[in-house]
This record gives sequence, structure tokens and C-alpha cells, in this order.
Amino acid sequence: MQTRSTNPYDVVIAGAGPVGLFLACELRLAGLSVLVLEQAEDPHSPLKQLPFGLRGLSIPTTEAFHRRGLLDDIVAAQHAKSGAIKSAAHWMQQTRRPAGHFAGIQFYQDDVDAAKSPYRLPTPADGNFAVDMETLETVLVARASDLGVEIRRGFGVNAIIVSDEDVVVQAAGETCRGRWLVGCDGGRSSVRKISGFDFVGTDPEFTGYSIDVELADPDKLIPGRNYTPTGMYTYAQPGTIAMVDFDGGAFHRTAPITIEHVQKVLRHVSCTDVTITVLRLAATWTDRAHQATTYRRGRVFLAGDAGHIHSPLGGQGLNLGLGDALNLRWKLAATIRRQAPADLLDSYSRERHPVGAQILDWSRAQVAIMRPEPGTRALQAIIRDLIETRDGATYFAERVRGVSLRYDLGGSHPLVGRSVPDFEWPDGATVGERLRTAKGLLLDFDARAPRQALASRCGDCITYVAAAPEDRLGLSAVLVRPDGFVAWASDSAVDDEEAAQAASRWFGEPMEAR
Repeated sequence: MQTRSTNPYDVVIAGAGPVGLFLACELRLAGLSVLVLEQAEDPHSPLKQLPFGLRGLSIPTTEAFHRRGLLDDIVAAQHAKSGAIKSAAHWMQQTRRPAGHFAGIQFYQDDVDAAKSPYRLPTPADGNFAVDMETLETVLVARASDLGVEIRRGFGVNAIIVSDEDVVVQAAGETCRGRWLVGCDGGRSSVRKISGFDFVGTDPEFTGYSIDVELADPDKLIPGRNYTPTGMYTYAQPGTIAMVDFDGGAFHRTAPITIEHVQKVLRHVSCTDVTITVLRLAATWTDRAHQATTYRRGRVFLAGDAGHIHSPLGGQGLNLGLGDALNLRWKLAATIRRQAPADLLDSYSRERHPVGAQILDWSRAQVAIMRPEPGTRALQAIIRDLIETRDGATYFAERVRGVSLRYDLGGSHPLVGRSVPDFEWPDGATVGERLRTAKGLLLDFDARAPRQALASRCGDCITYVAAAPEDRLGLSAVLVRPDGFVAWASDSAVDDEEAAQAASRWFGEPMEAR
């Protein structure tokens, strides 16, 4: 084997998809050396451009991009394709503003009760936004390049040797070393398999298809999402179709996808004799739902689809993976820089694993009301009735859009564990902008000397802000982790002992105690 580098990188990342790229950018913000290994030689794939390849971004995802100065670039790049999107995505042409869907059952923004989220403030990250994978990856590659991330394509991981000090990775006949390795290499992750992570869950019930076709008789298909006695299909002109065949996942990656097979399945699930004249693109997928039992084994971590896979229903997988990257990045950086408490890295799996498990169950629940059975159709009707109520729409919107996300971080205040509100100060500065340095924040709305002293003892881990925002939501102070989640909050001007405890827990002992 040929060794490319004698000195180890701080972190080696397997996989140059959105999760791996975002994690690499995050680590470079902390000044760490990062190597990204990608198995595919060419980052461009026609399948990434399919209109059904659009992923809806959740609120935590758009907040993360906003807080790193990426959101405007992503929005601008995607809007350049807006004509193609509008012609293909039926849900974007509705008169009411959609807030999301559950197994295709739509709910709308005007039915959502914003009062259920008392600690949210207006932010550029609000609203629904969808992006295709190629656009997102292009923006992230550009940012990674600007930050000095090294990306090697055509380097699939084929061997891993872990020691107490580092990880040796063999890929494409070469060897490199990193202090830590993160597998972001997808559902068939080599890192996960080689490292011996347990991957458990439920087997598929269907084969899903995403196709781009020309039809001889397109009027035989009904635009939008349609449930039939034999399956489901979603038709978006001029020829993009998603369909689900409840065959137990029998066809996924078992045979070439031919025009004859696709036409047979389309006729079966649509209950029509529609004819396909040209098959331009096709891909299959399933509702297999598996999750690693832990996201860490020593110096090896999993993030994104490497740690959890499920059906793409609702587009939750991308958001879940990006949340993994955001959570892991600052903990790895603090550990490498020796600014972390001893158990900080273990909190990654402890916090993110339950979030992944919840999304897998959310995916399974959608499959349960899609089955072509009378009992399922009856259950679907009940769900529709619930979603049409204000409380029902609010519940589903909070789950789908990620507003209900809250880590169990302890603490007595209801804001702890939630995303920090986007406070705005009289000078126009916002929390989102202050988080672009990827450091923690101590927001002291009452400018108390003990809090300033606490921030000073934490060194450069925390930025201290002593000023009252335009709307302080009744708060006196907020301690924010680098990932934008609240570690401590108080309505009182004299409650500082809990703040010190939270600072020690997440940022380590004060400098004089180290």
C-alpha cells in the first residue's frame, strides 16, 4: 500500500455527499485538518436531477445553513432551477401554502398554530424550501474548497485499522491516517460494515420507483399522488413519476430496470393500460428501516445514512443526516483541541440515536397507511380528519418540519435542549449571524458581571454578548452550544449557579481548573 501522508489528519471522512461535506466544512471552521474520501469518481449523477430528487429542508436544517452563512447561496442556486421545479412538483402549485405531508396527506401553513411554539422568533430560516441533491452538493463543495478541505474522489474505503492513537484507512491502494474517522458513506456504508457496527431494523414491504419517462397517453394518469387498490403513484408532468409496488422489496437492486418492467409495474399500480414510449431515467428504493445500535465505536463514528436508513417518504433522511453532522462536529473539534469534558463525544450517540429512531418509526407509520388494504384505507381517512384540525395540523407540522426537536439536556427551563430563538439586537445583529464563528454564545440580556466572568473563564469557546435584543421573550440569559441548541436559559437575573454547571458540562472546566 502507498501512504499519502505521514502526519495524521485530525479527521478522515468517508463520503462526499451532503452530510460528509457539511461535516467537513464544520470541522474546518474549527481549524482542523480534514480529508474526505469519496468512492465515486464523478460527483454528477443524472438521478440527482430528477424532480422527485427534491428534498424538503426542515427548520433545523435551514437554521443550520443560515447560521453558517450557506442558506442564501443554496436558495439562489436552487432558484436558478425554479422553472423546472415548478413544472414537476405538483405540491408547489397549490393555492394554499403547504406545510408538509404525511404519507401524501397534505397539511397547510394556515392551519398551523404558531402559539404552540412560544420560543420561536422570525428568521430567514423559516418557511418551506426544497433542494435537489446536485445543487446542494455543488454549494457545499464550493464552501469546502474555500475552507481548504481536501477531497479525493475514486477512493472507496476497503480496510480500517484502529489503534489507541489514530485510525489507518486504506482506500484505492493508498493508506492515510486520521485521529478520528467518520463514516458518511451512505446506506451501504463500508465504514459501518468493516468496523463491525450492529445494524438492526425491519425489512421492506415495497419497491419504490422514481422514473423519468415519455408516455404515449399521459392523460390516462391523474396528476398528483394517487392511491389505488394495488399500490400508489405520484404523477408530475411532463413525465416524472414515483410509484410504490408492495412486493416486499423484491425488485430493488436485483435486476436491470428495463422499460418493459417499469411499464408493467406502472400499469399494475395505476390500474390503467398507460404506455411508456421512452424510459430516460429510473431508480428503485425501499422502505427498509435499519439503524446502527450506536453511532460510535472507539475512534469511528457514523453519520447520515451510514447510521440509519428508511424510506424517503417525507424527505426526512437528508435532514436527519445533516443534524448528525452539526451535532458531532463541535464535539469532535472540542475533543481534538482538548477543550472538552471527558464524556462529550459519547453525548453524540446519546442525543442523535433517539432522533433517528423516531424518524424510522415515523417512516414506518407512513408505510402502514399506504398499504393497499381496506383497513389501511379506513385508517388513512381517520388521519385525514385529524390533519384537517388545527391541533392535528400543528402536531404533524412540528414533527415534519423539526420544530418539536428537543434534546434531553436536563435543566429546569423549557427552552433548554431546543434551538435558540433568532434574537435580533438594535444594531441589526442576530443570533444566526453570531453563530457563524461556530463558537458557543452566552447571551446576557441583563449584562451581569458574574456572567461575563464565567464566559471569560471558558476562554475562546464562548462568545459573550451583553445586550438586550428587541424581543427577549422574557429571558434574562441564554447559554448556546456551537450547534445552536440551548444548554441553559433563565428568566431570572440572579440564577447563575446552573449556568456555571451547564458551561462546565458542555465546554469543560474553566481555564484555571484545567
